[in-house]
Amino acid sequence: MSNRVPESSVWVAAAVFLLAMSSASAAGRPVLVINDTNGPPFTTADHSGFLDRVAGEAFRRAGVDLKLVKLPAERALLDANAGIGDGDLTRIAGIEQQYPNLVRVPEKLVDWEFSAFSRNASIVSNWDAIRQRSSGHIKGWKIYEQQMAGASQVLTAEEPEQLFRLLERGRIEVALYMRWMGLALLNEKGVRDIHALDPPLAKREMFIYLNKRHADLAPKIAVALKAIKSEGLYDRWYREKVLIYADKPVK
Repeated sequence: MSNRVPESSVWVAAAVFLLAMSSASAAGRPVLVINDTNGPPFTTADHSGFLDRVAGEAFRRAGVDLKLVKLPAERALLDANAGIGDGDLTRIAGIEQQYPNLVRVPEKLVDWEFSAFSRNASIVSNWDAIRQRSSGHIKGWKIYEQQMAGASQVLTAEEPEQLFRLLERGRIEVALYMRWMGLALLNEKGVRDIHALDPPLAKREMFIYLNKRHADLAPKIAVALKAIKSEGLYDRWYREKVLIYADKPVK
């Protein structure tokens, strides 16, 4: 007889584990497990990224501790909506219309510049022009899914490294990604011949979303975010962690 554990049992066990993690921290505060699809300079392995700092401080001031869990973009939304974990860190406003179990923290976390990356710097950077090119984006990034709907040459990737490999290997002409995370990744990999096209395709406010069982925390986190901004911490951390890539040479 097989000793293999059924996949459904593994899934249930994982869900129970994540929910258990949200019970309490070592400091006695509840811990919220929030899904995170970001990368440097926003969230990093050592938890020193811009959003690690901002969101972590906002949650602490709201009386809870924050634990970020890396997940693919589409699964992150599905799990947060299903209550596997406690929310999603960065999504555009209105996502609750498609995922009704999610509640938006009513203070923006960050502005994102959605950009096109290419070796060909002469490509015009607007949606109409990009739809005429072979392109790729991360599966589950709703703005790109909406804007590229109906385009004939669109590939999707599960994670940014895979997306930029498609571009490096000539499978696509344009990679659609977030400007600062793309620049940080290219710098980390030492890629010199791929550039962020100007202007960005779109700029959107990004928000924290919580599963509805934590709806009472949404206004508290919003108040904390406003305070962090008014105190000057937000701008200081943004300069230190994000804007360094504005003029940073590829290493």
